[in-house]
Amino acid sequence: MGHVAELLPLADGGEGLLEVVGGSLKTTVVHGPLGEEVAASWRLLEGSQGAAHPTAVIEMAAASGLELVGGAPGNDPMAASTRGTGELIEAALNAGARRIIVGLGGSATTDGGVGALEVIADDVRLSDTELLVACDVTTTFVFAAEVFGPQKGATPAMVGLLGRRLDSLAEHYLERFGVDVRKIPGSGAAGGLGGGLAVLGAHLSSGFDLVADLLGLERAIERADIVITGEGRLDVTSFTGKVVGSLRDQVAGRAAVACIVGEATPDALALAGDMTVLSLSDRYGGEKARSDTEALIESTCTEYLAAWSPRR
Repeated sequence: MGHVAELLPLADGGEGLLEVVGGSLKTTVVHGPLGEEVAASWRLLEGSQGAAHPTAVIEMAAASGLELVGGAPGNDPMAASTRGTGELIEAALNAGARRIIVGLGGSATTDGGVGALEVIADDVRLSDTELLVACDVTTTFVFAAEVFGPQKGATPAMVGLLGRRLDSLAEHYLERFGVDVRKIPGSGAAGGLGGGLAVLGAHLSSGFDLVADLLGLERAIERADIVITGEGRLDVTSFTGKVVGSLRDQVAGRAAVACIVGEATPDALALAGDMTVLSLSDRYGGEKARSDTEALIESTCTEYLAAWSPRR
């Protein structure tokens, strides 16, 4: 007996978000993290989820990402700015979006979002706009430098300076907007951009939850007998807000769940619960798993479906 498959690409709000949400692809020239001009892509979804106005989906990394400056060695952690992300939000407002989703991740910045706010803080259209921030960390504002600064090229001395700058900025935000970003979980995401957008009324949420709602994941699960997902390397972090763990939790026993992975750590297997983990490395060896990945995924999936039977 054959199976009817429904494909639903997912993301957790970080890089790759634009690839899964659909809609029309837009490109806007903005200021990159160190002031250079970059052509940043974003998405516009017309009438998404029955909304009266279009939804814009933005990856902050497209405008303010670490990869744009060649990684940590090419970054200037003290100067890196989120101004370009603010310019993308402004472009979305100009296009008529009244719901804007901003994915945080892969940032070069630790400016607390001040660069973005210089562009959009006084835009009255934000009062009529639902601003949603997709983040998968709980780090609070003033700890953004300590937790994420080193991976952006910050030396220990820079981390201290950036931390004090964030603390001063938190006081400024409290005085100007009446919001204490130091108390908001996730406000330290993307070097404090989460907090910067929060003072403008943004709601910080799980990136997976936002994407799942946007794509109708719940309705797809209701139709499913089996849900199959995948991960390159399944480890403990796979169950801390990322797609695999979040998907397993949302299915919550209503269907069988399997995850095809390149490899899996023992700790991750212990956390998998009732999710079937199919490791290519365990089945075929690490070298073959890396060299013939696509074909092995297909054969593993076929074998799993052939052996699966509905629960009685």
